[in-house]
Amino acid sequence: MRLVPRWAVLSSGCAPVLLAGGWAIAAVLEGPAYDPVSQTISVLAAYGAAGFWVMTGGLLALGACHLLTALGLRPAALAGRVALAGGGAATLGVALVPAPSSGGSLRHGFIAGAGFALLAVWPVLAADRRRDTPWGLRPAPSLAATALMTVGAAWFLLELHRHGAPGVAERVVTCIQSLWPFVVVASCVRHADDDRPVV
Repeated sequence: MRLVPRWAVLSSGCAPVLLAGGWAIAAVLEGPAYDPVSQTISVLAAYGAAGFWVMTGGLLALGACHLLTALGLRPAALAGRVALAGGGAATLGVALVPAPSSGGSLRHGFIAGAGFALLAVWPVLAADRRRDTPWGLRPAPSLAATALMTVGAAWFLLELHRHGAPGVAERVVTCIQSLWPFVVVASCVRHADDDRPVV
């Protein structure tokens, strides 16, 4: 089994912390005018937002984490690593092409949608059917993760369309998407440690 470098544990572990920390700090800076239930994370990174620099920095760091994790996740199938890296690149794009302070943006929406899709499909594309595969890369958990992320993305779109609680749905799905790479990396590191011969 090809080993996962220890720095991939750091890059994958930092991803959910940077995401949640970014939106939490940016929301505090934005003040009571920002409603985390009905407004998306993109509102925090929009031009003119009080916490623009915090949320933009958080998204840039998150994208870099996904790119590094994809690079280090050697036991995963190449298609999954490419999709994870693509999701990281899309996250960088979301930060570099922010939503306007009011109204929508087709470019921002397209990049965000591509990121959601790539981060949803990477687990199933990274799966390995061999018997000695780490738990996080086995077909059943990988398929379950992709299904959960896809349902979460559909929920987000539904809430966005009906003007319900898109902020809640987006936070749930992005938390899952940012946490799953760490779960996979941790399972690979544990698997490699278990395979080491006892001296």
